[in-house]
Amino acid sequence: MKKAFKVPHTLTLLFSMMIVAMIATWIVPQGFFDTALTDTGRTVVVPGTYTLAEERELLTPWQLLTAVPRAFAAAQDIIFFVFIVGGVLAVARRTGTVDALIGRLLEKHSDAPHKLIFMVIFFFSLASGAIGTAGEYIPFVLILVALCKAMRLDSMTAVGMTVAGYGVGYGVSAFNPFTVLIAQGIAEVPPYSGMWLRLALILPFCIIAYHHVWKYAQKVIADPTASMVADLPCPVGDISEKNYPSLNKRHKLILASFLITIGIAIYGISQHGWYLYELGACFIGWGLLTTLIGRLSFDQASDSFIEGVKDLTTTAVLIGIARGIALILEDGQILHSIVHGLSMPLSHVPATISAFGMLVIQTILNLFVPSGSGQAFVTMPLMAPLSDLVGVPRQVAVLAYQFGDGFSNMIVPTNAVLMGIIGIAGVPYDRWFKFCMPLLLKLMLAAAVVLMLAVVFGYGADVQPEVVLAPVEAITAS
Repeated sequence: MKKAFKVPHTLTLLFSMMIVAMIATWIVPQGFFDTALTDTGRTVVVPGTYTLAEERELLTPWQLLTAVPRAFAAAQDIIFFVFIVGGVLAVARRTGTVDALIGRLLEKHSDAPHKLIFMVIFFFSLASGAIGTAGEYIPFVLILVALCKAMRLDSMTAVGMTVAGYGVGYGVSAFNPFTVLIAQGIAEVPPYSGMWLRLALILPFCIIAYHHVWKYAQKVIADPTASMVADLPCPVGDISEKNYPSLNKRHKLILASFLITIGIAIYGISQHGWYLYELGACFIGWGLLTTLIGRLSFDQASDSFIEGVKDLTTTAVLIGIARGIALILEDGQILHSIVHGLSMPLSHVPATISAFGMLVIQTILNLFVPSGSGQAFVTMPLMAPLSDLVGVPRQVAVLAYQFGDGFSNMIVPTNAVLMGIIGIAGVPYDRWFKFCMPLLLKLMLAAAVVLMLAVVFGYGADVQPEVVLAPVEAITAS
């Protein structure tokens, strides 16, 4: 009898991608654009300056191996944030607060899981669209997994609503300071311009995401064996028949302090540019406060914290290896070559097709540059003048960048936040890919229609800057 094909472990898949990336650096022409500093000190590429490297630098297997510890160092901020969140949530669970909250939510909403799914997707998308939250959802993952499990759903549903929420939020963001404002600044269109369309798109795209997740959830409710993770252990154990503690005053105080912590984090992100180091500090503070309010001894809190960190070791390893893929491409000097090669065909097709092509390019490039702001600085200096040449308003080019970056964030394995979320939930990447790929295709199809209509109706034409068109060769020449 033929042996059934077994999908490799996620770690095997990621390391294999590192090997493929190294081989690509031997084949793809190495080259680069000139770069310049913006007024804010960020580096952007200069259009029309792509040149091939004089000598090919061949990466060796030794450099592949050294890229692994370097990748862990490069991803240390999110790795340690995941460790801190896992440890602190374990402390909160030790006080009984998490279980009490789940019990209370089940009392009110156990018969309406569809409401939970829509609310999470919608509110996460609003938060991501407003202030660029993504990694900040990691603290909610285990809570949502436990809640879904108690509602006869599964961890895939919990991950689906979380990732779909921030993917849609980034994709149709009205004023995300880390993506939209940066891209609009580089494209030289007024900040916040064109917001009316992006605001109008939030609900329709949330409905697409909700329909996909809820359709899957209905199958799991009807037949638990239909779950894509039915054969895997749940990270929160078997809680289907659990008796939940009542939500007492102490639990309410801990939950109130959690909301205050989130509020402080949001304020710091929006007003002071905080990121994972500062957010980690917020959660450490909340953990200490939880220990005091929950009347745990410091030894009990320490034991719980260490156990929570241990549970996320696999997740941390996957995050580090995922960062290694982009690191290899950067070392091999082929990132700019890929951008250059993908952008060249756009000058030879109609404007509506060019807009769709920009979406495809931004989606592909997100595999290599998973940072939203980083992708803006690499691609928008090229896409803005190229859009002028092909008759696409620059505002549409910005929208194509948003769609490509935001939606593909839900599936690219180089996205450390994604790997952190699925790792915490115990969902292997290959199964997540199978779940998410149809959703990504639906969102991309809707995005393509929006972009083509935006070109037809001249979206952004009212704020199009006055430009002097350079010859096509100046943009596409090598």
